[in-house]
Amino acid sequence: MDFIALIAQHGYALTAAVMFFAALGLPLPMAISLLAAGAAVHNGLRPEVVLALAWSAAMAGDLLLYLGGRFTGWWLLTGICWVSINPEQCIFSSADSFYKRGPQTLLFAKFIPGLGTVAAPLAGSLNMRLPRFLRLMAVGELLYCGTWLVAGYIFFRFVREVAAWMESAGHVVLLALLLLAAGYGATILFFVIRSRRYRQIEKISAERLQERIDASGGDRLVVIADVRSHNYYDPGMHRIKNSIRIEPHRLQEELEALKEFMAPDCEIYLYCSCIRDTTSVRVAHAMKEANLRTMVIEGGMKAWARAGGELEPVPEEDLQRLPRFD
Repeated sequence: MDFIALIAQHGYALTAAVMFFAALGLPLPMAISLLAAGAAVHNGLRPEVVLALAWSAAMAGDLLLYLGGRFTGWWLLTGICWVSINPEQCIFSSADSFYKRGPQTLLFAKFIPGLGTVAAPLAGSLNMRLPRFLRLMAVGELLYCGTWLVAGYIFFRFVREVAAWMESAGHVVLLALLLLAAGYGATILFFVIRSRRYRQIEKISAERLQERIDASGGDRLVVIADVRSHNYYDPGMHRIKNSIRIEPHRLQEELEALKEFMAPDCEIYLYCSCIRDTTSVRVAHAMKEANLRTMVIEGGMKAWARAGGELEPVPEEDLQRLPRFD
């Protein structure tokens, strides 16, 4: 049985499963599955059924991610981007595109690698109303599914030739896939090894820092810096009392400014809201290379709040008003 015939026999369930789990962030080939399903229409697959199933499955996955973004915000986005080589870049590049284009991003998000996965939780975290999200996402998913299915149907002969070549050159294709996997693994390993330098960054618990501040009696200058990296300050957001803002994406300029007024023995304590204090550790490493004394508050903002540390609203002048699509 050739590949197209196999898709024709199991295409409904296979296409729906791929679309659902890919919408949830798993690295599955949505476009290829839809192309194959479109080509399999020539072998008896009913186009209206496969389109309805693919669209429904994708919408179900998108809705789950939207709800996750609505109730967990950036935590879910960080988890989704954990598998990428550069999690921060994964979030920020997608977020920038979303912020610039607004809700209409959902109409074409699926066509852009990376953005398609994080668009739904971004919409949720920015409080887009559910009916509006569903309308825009429904059109976007329909365009995406319909485009690839039609392409597969029109270019049926080409898809079939490629599938036949893959079957005849199975060992070559397998080798190519293994090489790609090995390359990806080597890249991940490179970043893991490079991140080992961050292990030298000292951390301090929120409780211990409060004890140290109390013991100093105000005789020693202690600076607590907010380096939360997601730039989603909205009215009502809080920060550690008397902390200053250090923008991690303008780090070089921020370090130059700090060195101008910081005394040599000044202690700088950093906090963020990332899993494993990712942003704080990165900024601390840059500060250490700039000969600034710094430590990371382990657990960040949440740990400080749990320890009973004082908080304050983010000052009006520090707010970065991002769109709220409600």
